[in-house]
Amino acid sequence: MDALLLSRLQFAITTVYHFLFVPITLGLSIFVALLETWYINCGSYEGRVKLKKLVKFFGTIFLINFAMGVVTGIVQEFHFGMNWSEYARFMGDIFGAPLALEALTAFFLESTFLGIWMFGWDKLSEKKHCLCIWIVAFGSNLSAFWILVANSFMQHPVGYAVEGGRAVMTDFFALVTNPYVLGEYSHALFAGISTGGFLTIAICAWKIINDEKSRESFVKVLKAATIYCMIGLFGVMGSGHFHAQRLNDLNPMKLASFEALWETEDPAPFAVYADINRELYRNDSEFLIPYMFSFMVHNSFSGEIKGINDLQREAMEKYGSGNYVPDVKGMFWSFRTMISVGGLMLLVVIITAVIARLSQIKNYFCWLKILPFLTPLPFIANSVGWYIVEAGRQPWIVVGLQRTAQAVSPNLTPDEVFLTLIGFTAIYLVLAIFALFAAINFIRKTQITEEV
Repeated sequence: MDALLLSRLQFAITTVYHFLFVPITLGLSIFVALLETWYINCGSYEGRVKLKKLVKFFGTIFLINFAMGVVTGIVQEFHFGMNWSEYARFMGDIFGAPLALEALTAFFLESTFLGIWMFGWDKLSEKKHCLCIWIVAFGSNLSAFWILVANSFMQHPVGYAVEGGRAVMTDFFALVTNPYVLGEYSHALFAGISTGGFLTIAICAWKIINDEKSRESFVKVLKAATIYCMIGLFGVMGSGHFHAQRLNDLNPMKLASFEALWETEDPAPFAVYADINRELYRNDSEFLIPYMFSFMVHNSFSGEIKGINDLQREAMEKYGSGNYVPDVKGMFWSFRTMISVGGLMLLVVIITAVIARLSQIKNYFCWLKILPFLTPLPFIANSVGWYIVEAGRQPWIVVGLQRTAQAVSPNLTPDEVFLTLIGFTAIYLVLAIFALFAAINFIRKTQITEEV
């Protein structure tokens, strides 16, 4: 493997690993803030004692995850100097602005107030302390916004000019209001709420079964978490649907790859299954639902959707010879995996919500025992979703401006990348084991009782 392929593999591994923790940070920060708001508005002394312990309980899990997110996120920025220096040279004027704002307006904000929240329990009033965790939640989600502003430019460049062989920013407002940002950010936000809620449900289920002293408290949290997770799941489905509709104008090649739609059709069918022949640019066999793809995109059973082959010809006319088709098979099945896992999560949460509201929850322990084993579901959906976002713009690193092959550092050797690839993977594995052990050990030993 050459330096380009190894660099792509390295960035994919570190990005997916980092993105395991980002959605938890986005969603769990809001949930902890809501939980503390519940605590300061609770009237009974017994309820306040338990809720305060619950806030600290889930706050500690959030802290473990936040630490892992910070450590893995720092490596991401190192990549631009190590592996992708040509990208940094070409895009630095534009990409650097949202990254700088992410650090100045979001990361410092959430880190500072997280420290105040951690050590300020006995030093701040309840309302001021609660305000701190809301600021942390705001900062975490603001951080995601700035990162996705940068990523959206790579998917759909706006507000720029190419001068002296570099892309330079000409309109910061256009960068921030890029129509791609709304779809990406809303989808990421609701994915975070879904992930944080589903993780909370799994933890509550385990505690209800294995910790009799804490059972009553976690039943209450379970009820709240199912509502929270359902809001996230419906939100992620709705935002994903509207973003996919916008792709028809913003990135039609990515949209066509979702469905392995090789030829332009009106109306276009939805492919439940397709045997994709990448070499011949066709599907050897497929199972189709007529009209459905047009309905999904146009809200009508008629409407043209451009096929991959026509889009490839248009790209060659605009950019010159080359292959402008992404990994159609990977896109097709990743999209279906994401949808299927999301649907399964929604079914699980609805069943759990019904059970949590029944008076005899002990009769349903068999169901609760399953939930901790379903914890990987949101992480699978998030990972394949991120693959769709990034792989769908290939062979471009910045659509229409710079190809991925042009962005790699020119003096990089395969041995150098391979060595750091092994190093990062090994370190990440060790960190994951320690973080998981710390979280599981804390969950097992911490009880929520009336004792102060």
